[in-house]
Amino acid sequence: MKIETIQLNEKKPQVTLTAYLLDDSPEMLKGKVRPAVIICPGGGYFSCSDREAEPVALQFAMMGYHAFVLKYTTYSEAGMGLPDLSKPLAVKEETLYPTQIRELGEALLLIKKHAQEWKVDAKRIAVCGFSAGGHNAALYATSWNKPVLTEFFDTAPEELRPACVILGYPLTDYVYLQKEIANKQNPMDAAFMKASNVAFLGKEEPERALLEMASPVYQVDEQTPPVFVWATAADPLVSSTHSLKLAEKLAENQVPYELHIFAEGGHGLSLATQASSEAASQINPAVSRWTELCSTWLEKYFQLPLSEQTAIEQMQKKK
Repeated sequence: MKIETIQLNEKKPQVTLTAYLLDDSPEMLKGKVRPAVIICPGGGYFSCSDREAEPVALQFAMMGYHAFVLKYTTYSEAGMGLPDLSKPLAVKEETLYPTQIRELGEALLLIKKHAQEWKVDAKRIAVCGFSAGGHNAALYATSWNKPVLTEFFDTAPEELRPACVILGYPLTDYVYLQKEIANKQNPMDAAFMKASNVAFLGKEEPERALLEMASPVYQVDEQTPPVFVWATAADPLVSSTHSLKLAEKLAENQVPYELHIFAEGGHGLSLATQASSEAASQINPAVSRWTELCSTWLEKYFQLPLSEQTAIEQMQKKK
């Protein structure tokens, strides 16, 4: 495997695309191209979680796909950590919508530019995200054909279209989120979500028009790519209602989707195995099955270009 990190913006050293490129082999694809997945880690738009980055990329690599991790613009310029939530958060214009979906578009176009060199199937590139990264991936997947991206890149909409979408415990409805914030029993969770509003939208309580503009559920149309989404019913921070609302809109627009809501598990489980965990509380065998379910689902769209038989089997058959 070749691992390479590319700085996407010379003015923002923290905005990077890390490629996890599987080596070509005369025993496997023999020079043929592979599908790819772009991963957007979560972090509330304050930072990009390492737990939802490389471990996830390696998991997709195990499935046979090239993987890319996008570290998009966040409120914290480097490293992990939250700002002081006890104080009002200052607005940073450079972190506001639609910066992050445009960086995702830039990443996709860069991969297509290097598709031949990297042996990537340019027509089969998925976007994947978790939590805020799931919001970014979902918002991109429902905006690829809209002026916010097509006019910005001045390119044909089809060049920006992802083949499919994979979402883990995503935030999908900012209008509904405001109701959730008002009903939060945990003051820290409420403070976190209000600060996240400021980091991404510039206001603790944005006007409804902005909330709808930044909500994937309001942007879904019949051209939205197929979606795999999973969440947990016990998530205390981003409720599974966000995934249910997205699934409802996808169904209304006859967009293929698969939805899994696991009964238990907190927020930010990533792979839900020790490979992506900081503590034992983030390991959940039932939830960890999402990768197996996703792998089966992905094969509908990302089946590898394999021969029916190996060369040895063909030789044996001739005998």
